[in-house]
Amino acid sequence: MKIFSLLTLLLSTLLSFSVNADEEEIVQVGDLIQVSLPGESSLNRGFQVDKKGRITLPEVGPLFVAGYDEKQLEKVVLESLETIFRDLSNASVYISERQILVSIQGYVESPGEYTLPFNSNIQMALHAAGGLRSGAQLNKMILKRGAKREQFDYKQFLDSGDDSQLPTLRSLDTLFVPASPLVGNIEQDFDPSKLADAGDSSDSRLAIKVFGEVNAPGSFSYKDNTDLVDVLMRAGGVTRYASVEQIRVISNNSPTLFNLKRYLDSGDTNLLPQLQPGSTIFVPKQEEEIKSGANTVYVMGEVFQPGAFEGKQGATFMDILANAGGPTRYAETRQIRIIKSSGKVVKFDLTAFTEGITGQPAPAIMPGDAIFVPEKTDMNEKSWLKISPDRAVNVIGEVVRPGRIEWSDEMDLMDLLAHVGGPTLRADTSKLEIATNGRMTVFDLDAFIKKGAPKVELPLIAAGSIVRIHDLPQDPSDNKSQWVRQSSDASIYVFGQVNAPGRYRFTNEMHFLDILSAADGPTKEADIHNIRVTHRNNKYAKISKLNLSLYFETGDETLLPLVKPGDTVYVPEKNKNWLDTPKEETVRVLGAVKNPGRYVFNDNMTILDILAEAGGPSDIAHLEKISIVNISCCQGQARSFDLVSFSKTADIRKLPVLRAGDTIYIPNQRESFSEKARLALSDILRLTTTIVLIGAL
Repeated sequence: MKIFSLLTLLLSTLLSFSVNADEEEIVQVGDLIQVSLPGESSLNRGFQVDKKGRITLPEVGPLFVAGYDEKQLEKVVLESLETIFRDLSNASVYISERQILVSIQGYVESPGEYTLPFNSNIQMALHAAGGLRSGAQLNKMILKRGAKREQFDYKQFLDSGDDSQLPTLRSLDTLFVPASPLVGNIEQDFDPSKLADAGDSSDSRLAIKVFGEVNAPGSFSYKDNTDLVDVLMRAGGVTRYASVEQIRVISNNSPTLFNLKRYLDSGDTNLLPQLQPGSTIFVPKQEEEIKSGANTVYVMGEVFQPGAFEGKQGATFMDILANAGGPTRYAETRQIRIIKSSGKVVKFDLTAFTEGITGQPAPAIMPGDAIFVPEKTDMNEKSWLKISPDRAVNVIGEVVRPGRIEWSDEMDLMDLLAHVGGPTLRADTSKLEIATNGRMTVFDLDAFIKKGAPKVELPLIAAGSIVRIHDLPQDPSDNKSQWVRQSSDASIYVFGQVNAPGRYRFTNEMHFLDILSAADGPTKEADIHNIRVTHRNNKYAKISKLNLSLYFETGDETLLPLVKPGDTVYVPEKNKNWLDTPKEETVRVLGAVKNPGRYVFNDNMTILDILAEAGGPSDIAHLEKISIVNISCCQGQARSFDLVSFSKTADIRKLPVLRAGDTIYIPNQRESFSEKARLALSDILRLTTTIVLIGAL
């Protein structure tokens, strides 16, 4: 470690001297050295000079280069490469980019080592480290260069913009940002506003401490020629309850009473006490006798200045409330109660009154009355006891914050949903159920928003209503218990040869391919030429047929059926019972084929496709006389086809026209004329031989 420290110090001194001598030519830590040797991909790139002044070359290893000029650099690198490579005539070595390697520590967002451009300054280094953390001390930053430490005032640079206030950066420098003494000795969230309210002093021994009946008590830094009035103003001034005639000041361990009222009446500066560093100022609270009597109005609860006020004749409710400082931010202004001297309680909605929503006048206030402004119910722990059922709306289901919400007639459904945080990601927003006064309403929030959110279409909600938002099923194939929570008129049923048959959530905006994809698509056994869709949303059922293969071949969107919630999709199996397929959609293949039978046919198929479906002709098939029987609406027609002749010419025009309902017959070779002649000749030869043998006997 000592050797490394000495080497670092030596490099720093050397680089400092080198940079001063000729900054444009001398290699320093952080620079990017370009080595170019044609044909060697491992070398044709940049190598950064590390903290020890070295670059690491493939197959060569570490090589010290710091402090060299470009000629010395090229010489040293090429001499090292000569031990590995023979031809270095086209090699070149040079400084491709000037950089510096700087360590940034302390109260920054991302402390660590950073490679910066050659001309970077302190501000660029702090930006590279993510900027300063809240609570960083700006006026006592430290720049370390070897054994040298330099303290500078970054705040002065921010105030003036004078670059000369900042030291220059070089490789191997360490920039340290200390924490402000205001953050204390523990890691904590730094709140500048709280610290500003608590004073601006960072030295408790020299601070002037102000507390008591002032608006912003705290510790304030001592300044020359500071008097007590200046310090009180920095503390926000005294409150209305301050006893300004009994202010206590302690300086140099000597207490003094100060009468601020007398000083303000006379303006005599000689009355001001002498303040010293570390002085303490205390402003006591003025003691008053309890106000009571028949002419007193009491204001209690969440107002800025609760208390007893004289009920002068003609004073209105707003006058009394304003005299008490008005409601605080925690006040529930919709539930203000006026307790009359007779014991009667009057409820008053101040929010509706100030917004002009209700025609209710402000209540009359008489001497002896009490005004109570309650605290907001949502500021404390939740309790249904704080909101009576006759003024609450229950929101249950898939919302961010379900619960009982205090209702006001100025609100609507959108206000209510916004108050509970809105629907969750799994909410079924197409069917909100709202129960109001014994009536059930189903509301489609999606369609409402797409229409532009016309308020006239919002359902009626009143205090006591229940709003329920269902959740969407998680997995229709595995979690079938969710189906009972999903209405059938919002579902699509998918059966047959699909990878995940079941019941799926569907909307009118979705496509047929959407629901087929949700079912994980057809299986390899699916007959996509004969998909059936049953439409159940009309008064009577209707069936659509779909050749999905034809759609994929043509891309014609008109082939896809219009699917709506409630419909059923059935994907049949390829090799199903032939009785399930009408004869008008099949072609019969008979005779000398491997798999005779009925096959589903479409207009894109030819006789070659059908023969291939039937496994091809057998070994004894007579291919020159294949018969095709066409049965149309008016007459039957038969023609023959020579497959052997076609295979020699491949003339597609000679392929016979094939239609659904036709029959293909491939005869046996024994039925050919040549085979019959051969068999007849064979019989004659057998008969002649028999006669010859009989004659010989």
